[in-house]
Amino acid sequence: MSLLVEVATLLLAVVVVYILWKILENVGHLLINSIMGIIVFWALNYFFGLGIPIYWLSVLIVAIAGLPGVLLVVLIHFLGLGF
Repeated sequence: MSLLVEVATLLLAVVVVYILWKILENVGHLLINSIMGIIVFWALNYFFGLGIPIYWLSVLIVAIAGLPGVLLVVLIHFLGLGF
């Protein structure tokens, strides 16, 4: 019985390490996309004068979604649905 528990624990540890590796592998891409989204969001407001207020919610959307988040916030602003 003890051997079975040790093998199951080892397999569980391998699965957890694999899942963590896959998550951390994508963190770099997500971080770059978020930074690019925030830069583009700021540049659109600053250089093109879109007048989108920079609230915590709009920045949060852009930071999580990146460049598609910028498109979403701009679309929501121009449709008059928020921001």
